[in-house]
Amino acid sequence: MAWKSETVRAFAALLLLTLLWGYNWVVMKGALQYAGAFQFGALRTFIGALCLMALLLVLRRPLRPREVPTLIVLGILQTCGFTGLIIWALVEGGAGKTAVLTYTMPIWVLLLAWPLLGEKVRGAWQWLAVISALTGLLFILDPLHLGADMFSMMLATLGGAFWGLSVIVAKKLHKRAPDLDLLSLTAWQMLFGSLPLVAVALLIPAPPIQWTAGFIGAVAFNAVLCNALAWLLWLYALQRLEAGVASMASMLAPVIGVLAAWLQLGEVPVPSVAFGMLLIGVALVIISVQTMRLHKAVEPAMGQD
Repeated sequence: MAWKSETVRAFAALLLLTLLWGYNWVVMKGALQYAGAFQFGALRTFIGALCLMALLLVLRRPLRPREVPTLIVLGILQTCGFTGLIIWALVEGGAGKTAVLTYTMPIWVLLLAWPLLGEKVRGAWQWLAVISALTGLLFILDPLHLGADMFSMMLATLGGAFWGLSVIVAKKLHKRAPDLDLLSLTAWQMLFGSLPLVAVALLIPAPPIQWTAGFIGAVAFNAVLCNALAWLLWLYALQRLEAGVASMASMLAPVIGVLAAWLQLGEVPVPSVAFGMLLIGVALVIISVQTMRLHKAVEPAMGQD
């Protein structure tokens, strides 16, 4: 019975995590009413990194960084690149659409693993996932009818690609140093990646931050709940659930993001965009089912920053 209660706790942790990551798209969109994209991005990531550092001390986990050059690369890709791009995308684009485009990440992992890791896209199901996702992207981007939010959509898609590339780098790192503490790795890459965002926020002129209760709450929600607590929940779930189950459950985050943006922000997707979102969702389900069927390990870097 002990293993059953452990599994239940892991699923509960995963459900809470998915709710946090999914609803955070609406929280981030709201925060941008009170601060510039780079100001908010810098606060979100730098304070989040400090929270993770504090967590390392409380849990008595390794604080000294290892593989520093790779951690810097990871930080530039996953924290500076991914986070900076998605927050910039939210300035002009909808929260729901940005969430779905960002979560094309597993498709970019499949495509980038071919030239970078020698892992080819194999089998009809993997190819179906790639074709479904790319077709969904075409429906959402709608290149024949370029809209005002095209730049935002491209930023969100590029953010997903940066996230996918960071997963590839993390895969290589874990093969080289399998004993690396994952929480320490996350904290240091986030700290290294936050520094360029802090520099850009200080150098690029922007209106003063409006330190309202709502904005302070949004920063706290991101730094404490969606970074420090969420990474604890993610690593806890990965260590206790069957391969692929955590990946599939976490893919509910963009669904929650779309629904929350619909209900709270009035972002009702037009039919073509809704169909594109559905196709991307089908691709994510196929990848997660294949991961479970083949008992593949889930790369921790597939968690958000």
